[in-house]
Amino acid sequence: MRIPIGLLGCGTVGAGVVSLVRRRADRVADMTGLCPVVQQILVRDPHKDRGVHFEHEQLTTSAEDILGDPDIQIVVETIGGIEPARTYILEALTRKKHVVTANKDLIALHGPEILQTAAANGVSILFEASVGGAIPLLGPLQENLTANEVTDLKGIINGTTNFILSKMTEEGLDFDEALALAQELGYAEADPSSDVDGLDAARKLVILASIAFHTEVHLSDVRVEGIRHVTASDVRYADEAGYVIKLLADGRDRNGRLSLSVRPTLIPKSHPLAHVSDAFNALFVRGDAAGDLMFFGRGAGRMPTASAVVGDIIALVRNLKLGVVTSWPYALAGSRKPVVDFEDDLYKFYFRLLAADQPGVFAQVAHLFGELRVSMETVLQKRVAGGQAEIVIVSHEIPGRLAHDLATRLRSMPHIAVEAVMPVEPVNE
Repeated sequence: MRIPIGLLGCGTVGAGVVSLVRRRADRVADMTGLCPVVQQILVRDPHKDRGVHFEHEQLTTSAEDILGDPDIQIVVETIGGIEPARTYILEALTRKKHVVTANKDLIALHGPEILQTAAANGVSILFEASVGGAIPLLGPLQENLTANEVTDLKGIINGTTNFILSKMTEEGLDFDEALALAQELGYAEADPSSDVDGLDAARKLVILASIAFHTEVHLSDVRVEGIRHVTASDVRYADEAGYVIKLLADGRDRNGRLSLSVRPTLIPKSHPLAHVSDAFNALFVRGDAAGDLMFFGRGAGRMPTASAVVGDIIALVRNLKLGVVTSWPYALAGSRKPVVDFEDDLYKFYFRLLAADQPGVFAQVAHLFGELRVSMETVLQKRVAGGQAEIVIVSHEIPGRLAHDLATRLRSMPHIAVEAVMPVEPVNE
């Protein structure tokens, strides 16, 4: 028996979905007795070369041809962005069609509305591809790890920034050089703001934290800082001190109180996340029963993302055979755990200061650290051009609020410029 699918959008990912559905249709039919077939595809230009040869699939420029077709039971959205994707998905759900999407922006910003609409109409919406590309993250969090109370999520979940920071680490490039290389190779968009300013990772963290911590999470709950200010000097000093710098998405649940952040972080070289390089992604999860787990793989790209989308399609086909609907109860209960300022958490901190290279300046810095009762774990001092010195200090664990106060006091001192302040992720907590 054929299961007709309507595909909204046929860009890079959509074309991959068409190709992969064809390749796996017979296998799904063998497993379930149901054969998924892409029947209608919404496109803006039917004559555009999309890198895939269309066979029985019909192209249309009208969404109604898909949304209004009673034979189509599954709608797959790969348009991206908020509108018209949101309108199309809500309409599909209202017409009692199951939906698969890879749209992280939409789920992060409008997830509760979409999930509640699906539940109200007795249909499923799946979005595994919205976070980790080919890496299975949402399925394990929602299903395999439900026996656990998940307390920690730590992830490198943006391939563009990880590529940039990897090149800065491995080849000594500065940020602008590494960004230009990422754009040349297609890892970064012409406008890379969403990636390098941390917004892409923050939206993925919203989705992950919602599921892992069983609560509604908003983008405004996440403290976001990008990587534009990270320099080759920071990368080099971090390496000397035994760390690498990564854009780390960090979610914590401490007795029902959440802290959520995306920011450049020094990670010890002994930590598994320190070895995630190039455009790869990884998520480190801690559960009270399972302990520490790490998921690793390609977080973007045509076929990796299509892999997750088609995996969701296959799950839906199996559900149709069994007559069950995937539910997301956290989004329906109206639960909202309190979010606390990450500055209440304890971290080591990395400070890079530019100081006049003259007697007594470091003594003033040391005196201030002592006055605020901040112990120094690592100190590096090197002369640079212009009669100045760079001072790098890694502190022992202190509250983030104290690190902020310390940086403010340092900025008020004569002959001192605070060039960088970043948290340091402990090996074990």
